Amino acid sequence: MAAEQEKHYQLKTYCYNEYDPLKRVVLCQPQYMTIRDVINETQSKYKDEGIDIDRAVEQHTKLVKTLREHDVDVILLPYHKKYPEQVFTRDIGFTLGQTIFVADMAHEVREGEEDVLKLWLEDENIPYYNLIGDEIEGGDVIIDGENVYVGLSNRTNKQAVEHLQGLLSNFNVIKVPFKEKYLHLDCVFNVVSPDVALIYEPALTQENIDTFSSRYDLIKVNEEEQFKLGTNVLCIGNNKVLSLPVNKHVNDELRKRGFDVIEVDITEIIKSGGSFRCCTLPLLRG
Repeated sequence: MAAEQEKHYQLKTYCYNEYDPLKRVVLCQPQYMTIRDVINETQSKYKDEGIDIDRAVEQHTKLVKTLREHDVDVILLPYHKKYPEQVFTRDIGFTLGQTIFVADMAHEVREGEEDVLKLWLEDENIPYYNLIGDEIEGGDVIIDGENVYVGLSNRTNKQAVEHLQGLLSNFNVIKVPFKEKYLHLDCVFNVVSPDVALIYEPALTQENIDTFSSRYDLIKVNEEEQFKLGTNVLCIGNNKVLSLPVNKHVNDELRKRGFDVIEVDITEIIKSGGSFRCCTLPLLRG
């Protein structure tokens, strides 16, 4: 088993779930983050207030520092003024098995971000699969072993999910419809261990709630903490989870279940509609 794990660590890409130890991840500093087009209710509240870039960059730097303190290799993509939401690297792709799938961004404000990632991958001689013509974003893709949950949203359509199922014959690709105002699936559902998941039930169908209930011990996120993106935590392995200090109910429930909750304040960044999971694109877990 140890030899098999060592083999995984030597790979450049390897990911089969959301909770194995995180070894390598892609982030991007929010140097030009701004609310240009309102994408969800969180952004809507802060559109007039705007983003304090200095504070956002300071918080992001602390996030990077925290990850590195836990032995995670952090890759920082170059930022560009024309990409105001580039901090949310999760959406530009996802790693499944040893393959990085690069998205074809569905929204005009984000078109081109994928080219920055592809350039870095090519420089590193890391192969990838280009999902050209498919409207799909990584925030809608949640992986748990053979099950791949894909949210149907205004960023990910049914045709893209069906294409993905055709590519992934060894996986169960499961469509998860939800209320589109919540933008991405990981804003209302997230798997944090083989047995535990976070869920905001009002956004999902009863059928999906029943399915998730049969597979996981569900931590139900309330409306207030969903607005503060309580489901959008990041697991870094060994039951360690990065979460916002303000989401006290979520953090308490995680701790009751044996999780080590590492509280990091990125509340300036969440004004633009995403939190820890949104800000991180895992390349390697092992």
